[in-house]
Amino acid sequence: MGDEGTQTQVEPKRPLDSPEAKPQRARLTMDGRRLKELVKAGYDWLRQQEEVVNGYNVYPVPDGDTGTNMMHTMRSAWEAIAGMNESNVGLVAKAVSNGALRGSRGNSGIILSQLWRGFARSLDRKEICDAQDLVAAMHEAAKTAYAGVSTPVEGTILTVARETAEAVEAAARDTHDMRRLLEVAKNASYESVQRTPNLLKILKEAGVIDSGGYGLFIILEGMWRFVNGLPVEDASRATSSVRLSSDADLQHEGGWGYDVQYLIYARSGQPLDVAKIRADIEAMGECPLVMGDESIVKVHVHVPDPGVAISYGARLGSLRDVVVEDMQAQSEAFTAHTAPPARETEASLPVAETAVIAVASGDGLTRAFKEVGVRVVIEGGQTMNPSVEDFLNAIAKANARSVILLPNNGNIVMTAQQAAALSETPAYVVATRTLAQGIAAAIAFNPNVGAEENAAAMGEAARHVTTGEITLSTRDATINGVSVRVGQVIGLIDDKLAVADDGIASTLLALLEKANAGQRELITLFYGNGLTEAEAAPIAEAVRQAYPSHQVELISGDQPHYYFIVGIE
Repeated sequence: MGDEGTQTQVEPKRPLDSPEAKPQRARLTMDGRRLKELVKAGYDWLRQQEEVVNGYNVYPVPDGDTGTNMMHTMRSAWEAIAGMNESNVGLVAKAVSNGALRGSRGNSGIILSQLWRGFARSLDRKEICDAQDLVAAMHEAAKTAYAGVSTPVEGTILTVARETAEAVEAAARDTHDMRRLLEVAKNASYESVQRTPNLLKILKEAGVIDSGGYGLFIILEGMWRFVNGLPVEDASRATSSVRLSSDADLQHEGGWGYDVQYLIYARSGQPLDVAKIRADIEAMGECPLVMGDESIVKVHVHVPDPGVAISYGARLGSLRDVVVEDMQAQSEAFTAHTAPPARETEASLPVAETAVIAVASGDGLTRAFKEVGVRVVIEGGQTMNPSVEDFLNAIAKANARSVILLPNNGNIVMTAQQAAALSETPAYVVATRTLAQGIAAAIAFNPNVGAEENAAAMGEAARHVTTGEITLSTRDATINGVSVRVGQVIGLIDDKLAVADDGIASTLLALLEKANAGQRELITLFYGNGLTEAEAAPIAEAVRQAYPSHQVELISGDQPHYYFIVGIE
């Protein structure tokens, strides 16, 4: 669901030549220092546009994370070169590639790291990069990204990278000016993104563009803005977009502040004014995102004082799904995660023959995985995909002769596979795409047999699970023949929109019927942090009454975003 394609229907700005852009002399080559500046500019501009990219999600669910994953990947790439003072473009490109790889998150982050990998491979042993070198590097970047995906799909970031390289190659026949070629790349990537719905049916059906491709355009646009003297950072983040910032400049003065999210439900006879709410929230903080209608509005904003944003919403209606996160703490945790891994000399866990490592979000789900024998749980999931480095650190912590990785999210599978390829410890990936599949796979683990045999058995167990998810729609949409309204309860079956209704219980029962639950035996309901046990228990009882011959289990999952995650076996 994340990393796919918008929660908002905002048309991205066209990359027209800005009247603010300052004329520049032709630049025919790029050295390592210039590449360093461009990487920083691309990263800075992506940070500013992160929530816009996140908004371009195919399904109307509150878990768009493409912009976040790409931003973290670019941040890791930047941190790998921030301390370098190197003129050799090949060496800088290689460091960028290594940093992007270890910090890559989600499918979009992995593909972005592969673009950098191909770019660096082409520039290996190059002191400087001229126009023809740039053309070759962009083609190799696209080629490497395509090769890194088992089943490449057109209408995605892959298409945008390839068509951008082709446009730059054509332009290089007439000019060797690197600034002009960067402008061509920026414009070509934008036009390619606009064509993605014509290549991928699900994008056209959802009325959105590809989010990963748009993220790539944003990176290129940031680079173009930098070379033309246009700002790539908010005034609150830097005094000059041209100056290369130190690590301390990557945050607000006084810290990052708080990420605040909530839903406002209108009180009877008091319809919500979406336009006014949007204007007020935009004036309140950074990265504002307001969507909805007169009955329900979704709010997201970064503010120094979360109480102000929450009090504002509470004055307008009833608040639900309130989330407040300390971004300074998240930033510090991310920095710790993406620093070169410090391998522990004394393991905190005794040596194991084979260890299972799982990704989960929510205290309840973490407990559930621990109870069935998972040795290390990586905190993550929708909107907070772990990086390759997170997996490598978990593998080290597991202290086992071999490990089995359960990503438990379709957007994390590629990250787990990349970590397994880099790991010195033999690692097997069971490509669980949902948390329910992950639980079933973990239960199937047998400590008395080897890792390879276990991985096969666990994969087989996961394949017998159908997963349902109950959440709120974040926009009006018609997908897979299902029409939904913003704020309506929706159900997904194996990551595909399947049902919609106005109540949680009715939507869950409709989902179970559509998933042919009557032909199965076990229904496991993991209720999220948007429900109390007192609210979840009657819904579970309704399921038991509808399926009296089934075993129905209710477990506190504490997961965000989803009222229920359902395992049907």
